[in-house]
Amino acid sequence: MTEYFAIFMGVALFILMIPVIYRIGAGPTPFDRMLAVNVIGTKTAVLLVIIGTLFDRVDMFVDFAIAYALLNFVSAIVVSRYLNRTISLDEMEAKENAKKIKS
Repeated sequence: MTEYFAIFMGVALFILMIPVIYRIGAGPTPFDRMLAVNVIGTKTAVLLVIIGTLFDRVDMFVDFAIAYALLNFVSAIVVSRYLNRTISLDEMEAKENAKKIKS
């Protein structure tokens, strides 16, 4: 019974990642894209724990999930700091509005 529930939850999380992939490609700003990548990383960490449940090795997969979540968090901080220093949000929105007006 636990295996069926874990498989169902894993498939559901995987299906919920599909709309987020659209946001990565069509996000109006780099911050939207970064947030979408962060959402996928968080769901992947949860999927690692579910996989650990299926293989009866939760202890090992939790370690992997924690390491992956930490890497995901640190990379989001690094990218946001980079974007914050290279271009301001007002400039980014002005560029996006200019693109919309041209097309």
